[in-house]
Formats: sequence, C-alpha cells, structure tokens
Amino acid sequence: MSLVSLNLPDDIASHLASLAKATGRSTDALAQEALSEYIRRESWQIAEIQRAVAEADDGDFASPEEVQATLEKWTGNAH
Repeated sequence: MSLVSLNLPDDIASHLASLAKATGRSTDALAQEALSEYIRRESWQIAEIQRAVAEADDGDFASPEEVQATLEKWTGNAH
C-alpha cells in the first residue's frame, strides 16, 4: 500500500474526524473510501466523454426523430 500525504482545510479535517467518530471507522478508511468513489466517478465520466467525442468525430449524431422520442420519454409531452 502506498502512503499519500495531503493537507486538508481545517473544516474538512474536522468533518472527517466527526464522521469517523460517529461511524466508528478510522479517518484513513473514510478518506480511502471517498477518494476511491471520486476516482471511480471521474474515470467513468472521462471515459464517457471520450466515447462521445469519438462518436461525434465519426459523425454519429442522434436524428431529429431520436431526439424527439427521448424528449417525449422524459417529459411525457408528445408533439
């Protein structure tokens, strides 16, 4: 396991310590979980952006009919 050192603003450190105490978990465990979730979410978002850019580069765009169908699906408004 690697050791990473970082400076936290006092308010974040205080919230982290309070959460650790309330949950009976260590601040290390909570910080690892938070960082892991952040990395997972950001990695997914970057991969999706890269996929969308590749589709756009290939000219793969939604047709007006597909856009309308999606709009109707989410709004319930048929036009």
